[in-house]
Amino acid sequence: MQKSPKPRLICLTLAYFVIFPALIFLLSGSEISAAEQTQTLRVLCYNIHYGQGTDGKYDVARLAKVINDTKPDLVALQEVDVGVKRSGRVHEAQRLAELTGLAVRFGPTQHYEGGLFGNAVLTRLPILDVMIQPLPYTESTPQLVTYPRGAVIVTVQGKNGKPLRFISTHFQHNLPEDRIEEAKAINRLFTSDSEIPTILAGDMNATPDAEPIQILLKQWTNAIDEKATPTAPSTKPRSRIDYIFFRPAADFEIIETKVIDEPLASDHRPVFAVLKWKQK
Repeated sequence: MQKSPKPRLICLTLAYFVIFPALIFLLSGSEISAAEQTQTLRVLCYNIHYGQGTDGKYDVARLAKVINDTKPDLVALQEVDVGVKRSGRVHEAQRLAELTGLAVRFGPTQHYEGGLFGNAVLTRLPILDVMIQPLPYTESTPQLVTYPRGAVIVTVQGKNGKPLRFISTHFQHNLPEDRIEEAKAINRLFTSDSEIPTILAGDMNATPDAEPIQILLKQWTNAIDEKATPTAPSTKPRSRIDYIFFRPAADFEIIETKVIDEPLASDHRPVFAVLKWKQK
């Protein structure tokens, strides 16, 4: 006598209603998790005054300690000497990399005293690409000393493989019109490809209400504390001129932002921010 197939059909039916929906739930959960993946980034911006502290001493190790104390993922440095006479021919970028355990990329903007001077980036994230971008500036004359300006741009890789662009720059110190043109150039060069999340950090030599910062704010979000704490000079700060910006605004959330109380290692105080990067 042939056995009835009904129990098997009942089992298959139960499996469909119990297992299959659970599988859909698990798959949907993983998709949501992937879509909403975030990464915390500890970002530091520091004009290191070519290694010279306010006590007149050149001390790269002292600067490295300031950097290490923040446990950063990304560091934007300005006024970095490499092989320059005044700072003892030290390769400051490489030395800071050695002392912090971070990878470094140096972006020179000019020759100076037998060496190079410019900006640098330190990072613990995998590096995908690096670029050096000159910025507009007025040529120096015997009557008015100016310096070439530029930015070093390092593209790094996030946890889920997505790229993040990090820029270190330094605007002209004594010509407001140069700073305006440099801000316009930053907006033109680094905001057209809006799909690439970007953090911009540097010494802009301009206060928050000045025109160069207002130009940047048309395209960038300023990760600044509510009081706009001054950063220079480091001993008795009067002006906020060092910044961390980011874009697009929807890709980041500010967790913390502050100016670090460090008056000795440089003539600028470092700016620090913790950002949540929402990787889509």
